[in-house]
Amino acid sequence: MTEYKSPHEREEWQDLLHRIKEHEGFRNTIYLDTLGKATIGYGHLVVDDDAYIEGQVYSEELLYKQFGLDFDKAFLQAQELWEDYHLPHTAQEIIIEMVFQLGMGGVSKFRKMWEALKDRDFEEAAAQMLDSRWAKQTPRRCQEMASRMASCSE
Repeated sequence: MTEYKSPHEREEWQDLLHRIKEHEGFRNTIYLDTLGKATIGYGHLVVDDDAYIEGQVYSEELLYKQFGLDFDKAFLQAQELWEDYHLPHTAQEIIIEMVFQLGMGGVSKFRKMWEALKDRDFEEAAAQMLDSRWAKQTPRRCQEMASRMASCSE
């Protein structure tokens, strides 16, 4: 019997985990992200339910566990979004990272991107990613991800 592994523990997602960590960077204390929101670790948005305290230093081990939980949540939410699209692995990685950064609600608003993905038009999906407020907020990250989306194939 095969042991269950969380998405962040699976081999097929390790490259994506590395890319997200590179894009997010790491801080072991609470900081304000580019939108002025309290964040910690590898891009974890601090919410009211969190026990993180401003000014306190946390271990990388603890914050990596938080990253794993955040990745697993983004993975499951991304799966809900792409459920009927049968996307190639690279496109799935891009949607997971978008959900990690923007949340499920934010990514669901990319209506023209989703229309393009439904039509299997990955270049148009990439163009729609670039034609967004998100692209203005994090241009290098968005450009890199859009380039990967444009190069998707069946």
